Amino acid sequence: MTEWGAMSRTASPPLVVALSGGVDSAVAAARAAEAGFALTAVHLALSTPTSPAGYERAEQARTDAERVAAHLGLPFLVWDFRAEFAASVVAGFEAEYARGRTPNPCLTCNRTIKFGAVLDRALGLGFGGVVTGHYAIRVDRGGVAELHRGADPAKDQSYVLAVLGQDRLRHAYFPLGPSLKSAVRREAADRGLPVANRPDSSDICFIAEGNAATYLRERLGIAPGVIVDGDGTVVGGHDGTYGFTIGQRRGLRLGRPAGDGAPRYVVGLDPVTRTVTVGPHEALRVGRLWARDPIWMDEPPAGGFTGDVQVRAHAVPQPCHAAVESDRVRVDFDAPAYGIAPGQTAVLYDGTRVVGAMTIDSTGG
Repeated sequence: MTEWGAMSRTASPPLVVALSGGVDSAVAAARAAEAGFALTAVHLALSTPTSPAGYERAEQARTDAERVAAHLGLPFLVWDFRAEFAASVVAGFEAEYARGRTPNPCLTCNRTIKFGAVLDRALGLGFGGVVTGHYAIRVDRGGVAELHRGADPAKDQSYVLAVLGQDRLRHAYFPLGPSLKSAVRREAADRGLPVANRPDSSDICFIAEGNAATYLRERLGIAPGVIVDGDGTVVGGHDGTYGFTIGQRRGLRLGRPAGDGAPRYVVGLDPVTRTVTVGPHEALRVGRLWARDPIWMDEPPAGGFTGDVQVRAHAVPQPCHAAVESDRVRVDFDAPAYGIAPGQTAVLYDGTRVVGAMTIDSTGG
């Protein structure tokens, strides 16, 4: 039984429901209210808009969140976490790209803000936890909270929630986990929620128009360098290694085509020498990865782990074997993997259950 289903039939302390102004959080709030929870709606101020369009979007989101709260008869608050968000999510995003790595800011936000600073404030004020519109399922088995994939494969967000750990997961509630997104949007319309027709947002929330390359150029400055082939031949130039990621094919603007006419991919980044290395697809082939700072949902798997690993938010899970070595984990793929970038997060799964998450440090043959 999902923890959501179990809790909805018992007395519990009041909960905070995070309202972004979108459809998912609105339906999550409606379901939680209908289940009998005492709720306070909270809209999070996370970033300071840097353009008129960005300011307008932020104001619209806050207004829409307030309209949903009024529709459901919920108290409405705005919690300002702009300083915390800038210090952890934004600064970490920029620092990782400057190091030639590829971070996922949504995981950092879930760990440090939504289920970090927000949850800490909620618990400190006497609330029992935080309700969100994430598509994931929490299951309670013998006093241990488990995180499982959401029912909708296209919307499953267990990957970006895998960094919560046991203590945080116990206070997290995901009413949308058992549902398909199509059903959630129909439900929003049936309930008359004022955001039922609002489109989904898929961009990084603090980057205007979703243009990460332009954002990083403005924040990190122009750092010109060369693009070289595997033999060191210069085949192009760039304004900063932060504009590239391992496995990238498009937007390279190479001045010299490959001798065999095959497409080339980014296979290496060196921000110190400002060098981007490109090569054939086969050069992206890896047989294993090493990761650091594992966060386990329960106890670390003793004697190794055999299951699946997912290395990007929408990547296909791949069979693997993992060996735990103190604060490092070695993951061996059953079949070759391609285009894995340091800085990304590797999440281990046992079927639909999240076992743990860790930051990829390096890869090898």
